[in-house]
Amino acid sequence: MRRRALLGLTGVLLAACTVGPDYKRPEVSLPPDYRGRDLSAPAGTGSFGDLAWWTIFRDETLQGLIRTALAQNYDLQIAAARILDARAQVVSVRSNQFPVIEGAAQAPYQRTDGDRPPLTLEDSFFPQGGVNLSFELDFWGRWRRATEAARADLAATEEARRVILSTLVTDVASAYIQLRALDLGLDIALQTLASRQNSLRLVQLRQEGGVVSMADVYQAQTLVVGASREIPDFERQIEQTENFISVLLGQNPAPVPRGAPLPTQVELPIVPAGMPAELLERRPDVRVAEQQLVAANARIGAAKAEFFPRIFLLGSIAVGGGIQNGVSFGPMAAFGIGPTLTVPIFNAGRVQAGVDSADARAVEAVARYRQTVQQAIREVSDGLVGYRKRQEARREQETLVQVLRDATKLSNLRYDGGVTSYLEVLDNERQLFTSELDLSRAQRDELLALVGLYRALGGGWAQ
Repeated sequence: MRRRALLGLTGVLLAACTVGPDYKRPEVSLPPDYRGRDLSAPAGTGSFGDLAWWTIFRDETLQGLIRTALAQNYDLQIAAARILDARAQVVSVRSNQFPVIEGAAQAPYQRTDGDRPPLTLEDSFFPQGGVNLSFELDFWGRWRRATEAARADLAATEEARRVILSTLVTDVASAYIQLRALDLGLDIALQTLASRQNSLRLVQLRQEGGVVSMADVYQAQTLVVGASREIPDFERQIEQTENFISVLLGQNPAPVPRGAPLPTQVELPIVPAGMPAELLERRPDVRVAEQQLVAANARIGAAKAEFFPRIFLLGSIAVGGGIQNGVSFGPMAAFGIGPTLTVPIFNAGRVQAGVDSADARAVEAVARYRQTVQQAIREVSDGLVGYRKRQEARREQETLVQVLRDATKLSNLRYDGGVTSYLEVLDNERQLFTSELDLSRAQRDELLALVGLYRALGGGWAQ
């Protein structure tokens, strides 16, 4: 019982002697709600960012691409290697809290010959071996604080990997959505080209029959060229986007498989944002900044511990023997143990400079943490208003496309009946083609805004 009480008292004393401030999360200014939140979305603690990425992106082809990227992407491999390095650093720093025991052996042999009278000969051989012990008593918490900092660095590295995970998932999704939008634009261009080529043939037949003039033929040819010139640009962008996706997947540039069409990629009409305070726990970049702050705070204590004496416990056990001039000695044994104390007296301000540096880095880490939180709130607010306005723009564009389709159909009927000239058909065809392409871009922008909001809310890193 006495031994247990003594050990407990020793632990309490050592813990009480840990110098430096204990970590406390700094206060940050958080709004009660996000600016731009959709009032029709349900209020509460639930958030769009809490959902796993495979429940957001329903396209099985896209899911396969994301899983391939998670398995092969080089940024993730680099992040995993950094985590292994950080874990090793924790073990390395923590080892300073434990004794170091080393084995040692030596067998010195010495021979001395004299060449002047009286002739002398000295021959000695003293083999010996033993164990040395050295242990620094971490009375002031120098190594405990250093270990605390190393563990925080490890946690920050793990959170940094989650940042890469979230970025990778949303980057693959965004690139795939852009690819499907380009596919849709190419389809629109090809269908428009085929329709206009058919119209050109009809106009040419009417011109040959003397019904219309060559001016109508030239105008019809203008529509054909206007559609055909868009096709090479779409094909270029499609191939470049495929190359980008291939690199995200950790592969050489190659064709990318397709799945569901663009408008059906994501279906989530109401987007709950949750509360701003939840970002402190959900967004990995905020958690990275906080762990960096924890590490900086712990290093203040490690720096302050340099002001205090360092106490070492040194010991050794050795056995050996010897032969000198043919006479044997031993076996012999030796044992020694004792404390060693070092006290800082003069170091030209080095220790104080170390403390000042640690304090300054902690202040910097606090400011960076608050800045990261503020930036996260802004990104969510931007994402909310961006998604809502993109949604409104897409709806308006759908209305415009339907109006132009009706107008184009009517102008063609009027032209066939000889009521109007081909200029009216030309103008409506051009507007319809441009509006259909704009609609594909509006659908793309709406989905990209949703993906960006998902990332801003801290989603995408769950595996």
